[in-house]
Amino acid sequence: MEVILKQDVKGLGKKGDKVKASDGYARNYLFPKNLAVEANAQTLTEYKNSEASKQHKLEVEIENANKTKRKLDGKTVKLTAKAGANGKLFGSVTSKDVAEQIRLQLGCEVDKRKISMADIKNFGTYSAEVKIYQNISACVSVEVGE
Repeated sequence: MEVILKQDVKGLGKKGDKVKASDGYARNYLFPKNLAVEANAQTLTEYKNSEASKQHKLEVEIENANKTKRKLDGKTVKLTAKAGANGKLFGSVTSKDVAEQIRLQLGCEVDKRKISMADIKNFGTYSAEVKIYQNISACVSVEVGE
């Protein structure tokens, strides 16, 4: 009997695979535990449609990530901070501050956890990497002034 797996089954296959299983194993184990469905015309069509939908969603996400990368790459974000007499900042500039300024100045929503940069404790220009999606990242300059 041919079945389509709903979840990974050890020794049989991964989720979404169309595999051949014995009738007893399928009826007594896979179907009652909701691990698989019988591979008939309707379930095959549903499976193909869901795979096409997932693929389309992935393509749209990658396209949006590339648009965001083009918006951010090479841009400079200006921040102001208070400092003491010797030019050292009170505290430091965090990724939260940078994410907020990217939102305000460049109009892109960026998660603060996706920004990697060195500790900024003095005035100057620093570089920060913004991870937008898998294998898609943009470099942004962070300029800290008074």
